[in-house]
Amino acid sequence: MPKVSVIIPLYQSEQFICETLRSVQAQTFADFEIVVVDDGSSDRGPALAKELGEPRLRVVHQENRGLAGARNGGIAHARGEYLAFLDADDHWEPTKLQRHVEQLDSDSAIGVSFSASALMDDDAKDMGLVQRPIGERFDVVSVFCRNPVGNGSAPVIRRGTLDAVAFFDKERGRVCWFDESFRQSEDIECWTRIAATTGWKFGYVDAPLTRYRVNQHGLSANVEAQLTTWRRFRKKVAAYAPALEARAGDLAEAYQLRYLARRAIRSSQFGQGLKLVTAALKLEPRILWAEPSRTLATLAAGLVGVALPQAAVDRVSRVAMSCAAGMRI
Repeated sequence: MPKVSVIIPLYQSEQFICETLRSVQAQTFADFEIVVVDDGSSDRGPALAKELGEPRLRVVHQENRGLAGARNGGIAHARGEYLAFLDADDHWEPTKLQRHVEQLDSDSAIGVSFSASALMDDDAKDMGLVQRPIGERFDVVSVFCRNPVGNGSAPVIRRGTLDAVAFFDKERGRVCWFDESFRQSEDIECWTRIAATTGWKFGYVDAPLTRYRVNQHGLSANVEAQLTTWRRFRKKVAAYAPALEARAGDLAEAYQLRYLARRAIRSSQFGQGLKLVTAALKLEPRILWAEPSRTLATLAAGLVGVALPQAAVDRVSRVAMSCAAGMRI
Protein backbone atom coordinates (compact mmCIF):
# COMPACT_ATOMS: atom_id res chain seq x y z
CA MET A 1 0.00 0.00 0.00
CA PRO A 2 1.24 3.53 -0.70
CA LYS A 3 2.18 5.74 2.22
CA VAL A 4 0.31 8.75 0.78
CA SER A 5 -2.77 9.07 -1.39
CA VAL A 6 -2.81 12.31 -3.38
CA ILE A 7 -6.45 13.22 -4.08
CA ILE A 8 -7.10 15.62 -6.97
CA PRO A 9 -10.71 16.68 -7.64
CA LEU A 10 -11.09 17.39 -11.36
CA TYR A 11 -13.88 19.36 -12.97
CA GLN A 12 -13.50 21.32 -16.21
CA SER A 13 -9.80 21.99 -15.57
CA GLU A 14 -8.13 20.66 -18.72
CA GLN A 15 -5.98 23.81 -18.99
CA PHE A 16 -4.38 23.21 -15.59
CA ILE A 17 -4.36 19.49 -14.83
CA CYS A 18 -1.13 18.51 -16.60
CA GLU A 19 0.94 21.16 -14.79
CA THR A 20 -0.67 20.14 -11.51
CA LEU A 21 0.13 16.48 -12.04
CA ARG A 22 3.70 17.25 -13.05
CA SER A 23 4.17 19.03 -9.73
CA VAL A 24 3.15 15.78 -8.02
CA GLN A 25 5.42 13.67 -10.21
CA ALA A 26 8.32 15.95 -9.22
CA GLN A 27 7.97 15.14 -5.51
CA THR A 28 11.11 14.05 -3.69
CA PHE A 29 8.96 11.63 -1.67
CA ALA A 30 7.86 8.94 -4.09
CA ASP A 31 5.74 6.45 -2.10
CA PHE A 32 2.36 7.76 -3.20
CA GLU A 33 -0.61 7.05 -5.40
CA ILE A 34 -2.59 9.71 -7.27
CA VAL A 35 -6.37 9.48 -7.25
CA VAL A 36 -7.82 11.87 -9.82
CA VAL A 37 -11.55 12.21 -9.27
CA ASP A 38 -13.40 13.06 -12.47
CA ASP A 39 -16.35 14.92 -10.98
CA GLY A 40 -18.55 14.80 -14.07
CA SER A 41 -16.16 16.70 -16.37
CA SER A 42 -17.16 17.20 -19.99
CA ASP A 43 -13.74 18.48 -21.14
CA ARG A 44 -10.51 16.56 -21.85
CA GLY A 45 -9.15 16.82 -18.30
CA PRO A 46 -9.63 13.14 -17.38
CA ALA A 47 -8.18 11.97 -20.70
CA LEU A 48 -5.16 14.25 -20.33
CA ALA A 49 -4.52 12.83 -16.86
CA LYS A 50 -4.54 9.28 -18.24
CA GLU A 51 -2.33 10.24 -21.17
CA LEU A 52 0.52 11.17 -18.83
CA GLY A 53 1.19 7.47 -18.45
CA GLU A 54 1.87 7.76 -14.72
CA PRO A 55 1.66 4.22 -13.26
CA ARG A 56 0.78 5.52 -9.78
CA LEU A 57 -2.26 7.38 -11.12
CA ARG A 58 -5.86 6.23 -11.20
CA VAL A 59 -8.81 8.19 -12.57
CA VAL A 60 -12.14 7.47 -10.91
CA HIS A 61 -15.36 8.78 -12.40
CA GLN A 62 -18.50 10.02 -10.68
CA GLU A 63 -21.46 12.28 -11.36
CA ASN A 64 -20.87 15.90 -10.43
CA ARG A 65 -21.02 16.32 -6.65
CA GLY A 66 -18.98 19.51 -6.17
CA LEU A 67 -15.60 19.92 -4.53
CA ALA A 68 -16.62 18.31 -1.24
CA GLY A 69 -18.14 15.36 -3.08
CA ALA A 70 -15.06 14.95 -5.27
CA ARG A 71 -12.82 14.90 -2.21
CA ASN A 72 -15.13 12.34 -0.61
CA GLY A 73 -14.96 10.21 -3.73
CA GLY A 74 -11.19 10.34 -3.57
CA ILE A 75 -11.11 9.42 0.12
CA ALA A 76 -13.36 6.43 -0.56
CA HIS A 77 -10.89 5.12 -3.17
CA ALA A 78 -7.69 6.07 -1.32
CA ARG A 79 -5.41 3.39 0.13
CA GLY A 80 -2.79 5.53 1.83
CA GLU A 81 -2.05 6.11 5.50
CA TYR A 82 -1.89 9.84 4.80
CA LEU A 83 -4.22 11.71 2.43
CA ALA A 84 -2.95 14.79 0.61
CA PHE A 85 -5.39 17.09 -1.15
CA LEU A 86 -4.52 19.11 -4.24
CA ASP A 87 -6.97 21.12 -6.30
CA ALA A 88 -6.64 20.67 -10.05
CA ASP A 89 -5.41 24.22 -10.67
CA ASP A 90 -2.83 24.43 -7.85
CA HIS A 91 0.80 23.26 -7.65
CA TRP A 92 3.15 21.80 -5.05
CA GLU A 93 6.81 22.47 -4.48
CA PRO A 94 8.99 19.32 -4.87
CA THR A 95 9.55 18.77 -1.13
CA LYS A 96 5.86 19.17 -0.19
CA LEU A 97 5.06 15.54 0.61
CA GLN A 98 8.45 14.82 2.15
CA ARG A 99 8.12 17.63 4.69
CA HIS A 100 4.60 16.63 5.73
CA VAL A 101 5.34 12.93 5.97
CA GLU A 102 8.33 13.73 8.19
CA GLN A 103 6.14 15.81 10.50
CA LEU A 104 3.33 13.25 10.70
CA ASP A 105 5.77 10.39 11.25
CA SER A 106 7.56 12.31 14.02
CA ASP A 107 4.44 13.10 16.10
CA SER A 108 1.60 10.59 16.29
CA ALA A 109 -0.68 13.22 17.88
CA ILE A 110 -0.71 15.38 14.74
CA GLY A 111 -3.69 14.61 12.54
CA VAL A 112 -3.49 17.54 10.11
CA SER A 113 -0.16 18.78 8.75
CA PHE A 114 -0.32 21.92 6.63
CA SER A 115 2.05 24.42 5.06
CA ALA A 116 2.22 28.03 4.01
CA SER A 117 1.00 28.78 0.48
CA ALA A 118 2.46 31.12 -2.13
CA LEU A 119 -0.21 32.84 -4.20
CA MET A 120 -0.14 32.77 -8.00
CA ASP A 121 -2.44 34.38 -10.57
CA ASP A 122 -4.45 32.75 -13.34
CA ASP A 123 -1.30 32.50 -15.46
CA ALA A 124 0.67 30.78 -12.65
CA LYS A 125 2.75 33.91 -12.06
CA ASP A 126 3.95 34.53 -8.51
CA MET A 127 1.95 37.33 -6.87
CA GLY A 128 4.58 37.96 -4.19
CA LEU A 129 2.16 37.06 -1.39
CA VAL A 130 2.28 34.12 1.00
CA GLN A 131 -0.53 32.78 3.17
CA ARG A 132 0.79 32.04 6.64
CA PRO A 133 -1.19 31.50 9.84
CA ILE A 134 -1.15 34.05 12.62
CA GLY A 135 0.55 32.67 15.70
CA GLU A 136 1.84 29.20 16.43
CA ARG A 137 -1.04 27.73 18.43
CA PHE A 138 -3.76 25.97 16.46
CA ASP A 139 -6.43 25.29 19.05
CA VAL A 140 -10.12 25.03 18.21
CA VAL A 141 -10.75 28.77 18.52
CA SER A 142 -7.92 29.69 16.15
CA VAL A 143 -9.06 27.07 13.62
CA PHE A 144 -12.66 28.33 13.76
CA CYS A 145 -11.77 32.02 13.68
CA ARG A 146 -8.78 32.14 11.36
CA ASN A 147 -8.69 28.98 9.21
CA PRO A 148 -4.90 28.63 9.59
CA VAL A 149 -4.83 25.87 6.95
CA GLY A 150 -5.79 28.51 4.41
CA ASN A 151 -6.84 26.42 1.38
CA GLY A 152 -7.65 22.88 0.32
CA SER A 153 -4.28 22.22 -1.33
CA ALA A 154 -2.25 22.90 1.83
CA PRO A 155 -3.00 19.94 4.17
CA VAL A 156 -1.85 16.35 4.39
CA ILE A 157 -4.17 14.49 6.77
CA ARG A 158 -3.87 11.23 8.64
CA ARG A 159 -6.50 8.74 7.46
CA GLY A 160 -7.53 8.07 11.04
CA THR A 161 -8.20 11.76 11.56
CA LEU A 162 -10.66 11.91 8.70
CA ASP A 163 -12.31 8.69 9.77
CA ALA A 164 -12.87 10.23 13.20
CA VAL A 165 -15.18 12.84 11.64
CA ALA A 166 -16.85 10.60 9.04
CA PHE A 167 -20.65 10.54 9.07
CA PHE A 168 -23.43 8.85 7.14
CA ASP A 169 -25.27 11.33 4.96
CA LYS A 170 -28.85 10.04 4.90
CA GLU A 171 -29.90 12.37 2.08
CA ARG A 172 -27.12 11.11 -0.20
CA GLY A 173 -27.02 7.57 1.15
CA ARG A 174 -23.27 7.35 1.69
CA VAL A 175 -20.47 7.94 4.16
CA CYS A 176 -18.99 11.42 3.92
CA TRP A 177 -15.97 13.17 5.41
CA PHE A 178 -16.51 16.60 3.85
CA ASP A 179 -20.08 17.91 4.03
CA GLU A 180 -21.43 17.79 0.47
CA SER A 181 -24.23 20.22 1.25
CA PHE A 182 -21.53 22.95 1.16
CA ARG A 183 -20.34 24.15 -2.24
CA GLN A 184 -18.12 26.72 -0.51
CA SER A 185 -16.49 26.74 2.96
CA GLU A 186 -16.40 22.94 2.85
CA ASP A 187 -12.75 22.92 3.86
CA ILE A 188 -12.97 25.17 6.96
CA GLU A 189 -16.09 23.26 7.98
CA CYS A 190 -14.11 20.02 7.96
CA TRP A 191 -11.06 21.49 9.73
CA THR A 192 -13.26 23.01 12.46
CA ARG A 193 -15.13 19.74 12.94
CA ILE A 194 -11.79 17.98 13.40
CA ALA A 195 -10.61 20.59 15.93
CA ALA A 196 -13.90 20.73 17.84
CA THR A 197 -14.85 17.05 18.01
CA THR A 198 -11.56 15.10 18.08
CA GLY A 199 -8.29 15.22 19.97
CA TRP A 200 -6.09 15.42 16.86
CA LYS A 201 -3.57 18.26 16.69
CA PHE A 202 -2.74 20.56 13.78
CA GLY A 203 0.91 20.78 12.74
CA TYR A 204 2.41 23.55 10.63
CA VAL A 205 5.35 23.46 8.21
CA ASP A 206 6.60 27.03 7.85
CA ALA A 207 7.48 27.00 4.16
CA PRO A 208 5.40 27.91 1.07
CA LEU A 209 5.12 24.34 -0.18
CA THR A 210 1.78 24.93 -1.92
CA ARG A 211 1.24 27.31 -4.83
CA TYR A 212 -2.38 28.41 -4.63
CA ARG A 213 -4.07 29.93 -7.68
CA VAL A 214 -6.17 33.00 -6.97
CA ASN A 215 -8.89 32.71 -9.58
CA GLN A 216 -10.91 35.93 -9.72
CA HIS A 217 -13.67 34.10 -11.62
CA GLY A 218 -13.86 31.03 -9.39
CA LEU A 219 -15.86 30.14 -6.31
CA SER A 220 -13.76 32.21 -3.95
CA ALA A 221 -14.32 35.34 -6.05
CA ASN A 222 -18.08 35.47 -5.31
CA VAL A 223 -17.95 37.40 -2.05
CA GLU A 224 -21.66 37.51 -1.27
CA ALA A 225 -22.18 33.81 -1.91
CA GLN A 226 -19.13 32.99 0.18
CA LEU A 227 -20.44 35.04 3.10
CA THR A 228 -23.86 33.36 2.92
CA THR A 229 -22.25 29.92 2.95
CA TRP A 230 -19.88 30.88 5.77
CA ARG A 231 -22.83 31.94 7.93
CA ARG A 232 -24.46 28.57 7.32
CA PHE A 233 -21.19 26.97 8.42
CA ARG A 234 -21.36 29.05 11.62
CA LYS A 235 -24.85 27.70 12.30
CA LYS A 236 -23.56 24.15 11.87
CA VAL A 237 -20.77 24.83 14.38
CA ALA A 238 -23.44 26.02 16.83
CA ALA A 239 -25.14 22.63 16.48
CA TYR A 240 -22.11 20.42 17.23
CA ALA A 241 -20.01 22.83 19.34
CA PRO A 242 -22.43 25.33 20.93
CA ALA A 243 -19.95 26.55 23.55
CA LEU A 244 -17.37 27.30 20.85
CA GLU A 245 -19.86 29.22 18.73
CA ALA A 246 -21.13 31.22 21.71
CA ARG A 247 -17.58 32.08 22.74
CA ALA A 248 -16.05 32.89 19.38
CA GLY A 249 -18.78 33.09 16.73
CA ASP A 250 -18.87 36.88 16.42
CA LEU A 251 -15.09 37.10 16.38
CA ALA A 252 -14.89 34.43 13.68
CA GLU A 253 -17.48 36.24 11.56
CA ALA A 254 -15.68 39.57 11.97
CA TYR A 255 -12.45 38.04 10.68
CA GLN A 256 -14.36 36.48 7.79
CA LEU A 257 -15.94 39.83 6.93
CA ARG A 258 -12.53 41.49 6.93
CA TYR A 259 -11.07 38.71 4.77
CA LEU A 260 -13.90 39.10 2.26
CA ALA A 261 -13.42 42.87 2.34
CA ARG A 262 -9.81 42.37 1.26
CA ARG A 263 -10.91 40.05 -1.55
CA ALA A 264 -13.47 42.60 -2.72
CA ILE A 265 -10.88 45.39 -2.68
CA ARG A 266 -8.38 43.31 -4.66
CA SER A 267 -11.13 42.88 -7.26
CA SER A 268 -11.65 46.70 -7.29
CA GLN A 269 -15.03 46.33 -5.58
CA PHE A 270 -14.14 49.13 -3.18
CA GLY A 271 -17.61 50.03 -2.00
CA GLN A 272 -18.35 46.43 -1.14
CA GLY A 273 -15.00 46.09 0.61
CA LEU A 274 -15.62 49.20 2.70
CA LYS A 275 -19.07 47.93 3.65
CA LEU A 276 -17.68 44.56 4.72
CA VAL A 277 -14.80 45.87 6.83
CA THR A 278 -17.13 48.39 8.50
CA ALA A 279 -19.54 45.57 9.34
CA ALA A 280 -16.63 43.57 10.79
CA LEU A 281 -15.65 46.43 13.11
CA LYS A 282 -19.23 46.94 14.27
CA LEU A 283 -19.67 43.25 14.98
CA GLU A 284 -16.40 42.74 16.86
CA PRO A 285 -14.13 45.78 17.49
CA ARG A 286 -11.48 43.47 18.97
CA ILE A 287 -10.09 42.84 15.49
CA LEU A 288 -8.84 46.44 15.46
CA TRP A 289 -6.61 46.22 18.50
CA ALA A 290 -5.76 42.56 17.90
CA GLU A 291 -4.44 43.35 14.40
CA PRO A 292 -4.41 47.12 13.89
CA SER A 293 -2.22 47.20 10.77
CA ARG A 294 -4.27 44.71 8.75
CA THR A 295 -7.59 46.14 9.86
CA LEU A 296 -6.66 49.78 9.29
CA ALA A 297 -5.01 48.99 5.95
CA THR A 298 -8.18 47.26 4.77
CA LEU A 299 -10.31 50.19 5.93
CA ALA A 300 -7.97 52.69 4.30
CA ALA A 301 -7.91 50.81 1.01
CA GLY A 302 -11.71 50.78 0.93
CA LEU A 303 -11.92 54.49 1.67
CA VAL A 304 -9.29 55.34 -0.92
CA GLY A 305 -11.06 53.24 -3.53
CA VAL A 306 -14.34 55.02 -2.98
CA ALA A 307 -12.87 58.54 -2.85
CA LEU A 308 -10.04 58.74 -5.40
CA PRO A 309 -9.69 58.36 -9.19
CA GLN A 310 -8.85 54.88 -10.46
CA ALA A 311 -5.17 55.58 -11.23
CA ALA A 312 -4.51 56.82 -7.71
CA VAL A 313 -6.59 54.00 -6.28
CA ASP A 314 -4.47 51.37 -8.00
CA ARG A 315 -1.26 52.77 -6.55
CA VAL A 316 -2.44 53.50 -3.02
CA SER A 317 -4.57 50.40 -2.48
CA ARG A 318 -1.79 48.14 -3.75
CA VAL A 319 0.59 49.59 -1.16
CA ALA A 320 -1.98 49.61 1.64
CA MET A 321 -3.11 46.03 1.07
CA SER A 322 0.39 44.60 0.75
CA CYS A 323 2.05 46.45 3.62
CA ALA A 324 -0.20 44.78 6.16
CA ALA A 325 0.00 41.43 4.46
CA GLY A 326 2.84 39.14 4.68
CA MET A 327 0.25 37.57 3.86
CA ARG A 328 -1.01 36.19 7.15
CA ILE A 329 -4.52 34.85 7.25
